[in-house]
Order: sequence, then structure tokens, then C-alpha cells
Amino acid sequence: MPQDITLHIKDMVSEARSRINEVPPTEAISLIEDDNVVIVDIRDVRERGRDGYIKNSLHVPRGMLEFCGMLEFWIDPDSPYHKPIFAQDKHFVFHCASGWRSALATDTAQKMGLKPVSHIEGGLGAWVKAGGPIEKDE
Repeated sequence: MPQDITLHIKDMVSEARSRINEVPPTEAISLIEDDNVVIVDIRDVRERGRDGYIKNSLHVPRGMLEFCGMLEFWIDPDSPYHKPIFAQDKHFVFHCASGWRSALATDTAQKMGLKPVSHIEGGLGAWVKAGGPIEKDE
């Protein structure tokens, strides 16, 4: 008998988007030189290597399977994996490839008490389409 999935990812993303701040990619491009902003790339290391990344972005892979990935452990000051950057008074702007995972991650970070938090609407794909610069490692 097949599984009866009652909560779908599109619904989860839609609900998250209703609770979070979305930054249009054109606006996000203007934030990359702002010292008060941390761009957080939650994509997998393979995506980052293949597609490039936003200059100076902090890489915190979230993963596809688990909802509780490195991000949550790095944010929580009581976690043995806490990263001090998440204790700084900064604006954290999350992104993934298309904006689905980052919407969920932003919602989770916001629920945890991190603020201010946003995500790039449409993810890296929208960033590139809007003319945002990408860097690649050789």
C-alpha cells in the first residue's frame, strides 16, 4: 500500500514564505558589499562547486533529507557546533538554488530567534538571472 503523504513540500514552502521576509534578487545583489549582511548559502557542496557561489557567502549545507541540518546546530549557542558568526548582530540572508530550501531554513532560523533573517526570492537561479555575480573555484 502506498504512503499517504498529507503535507506536501509546496505547501510547506508556501507556509514558510508567508512568515518570512523575501529579498528580491536585484535588492540582494546590492547587499553583498554590506558589512552588516551575511549571505548564507545552504546548498550542497556539489551544487556550490558546480554552479559557483556568491562572493563572501557563508557555506552552511542544510541537506535535503533532514530538516535539522548543520544550520540549526551552528545557530544554537548551546550547541557544541555553534558558530560565533551567528551570535553577531548581522542581517542573515539565506539562499539555495531555487528558494525552496532557503525559505524553510529562513523560517526555522527565525523560529529559533535569529534576527533579522531573510532569503533571496528565487534563490541562486534568480540571482544569476538578475545579473548577480558568481565566483567559482578552480
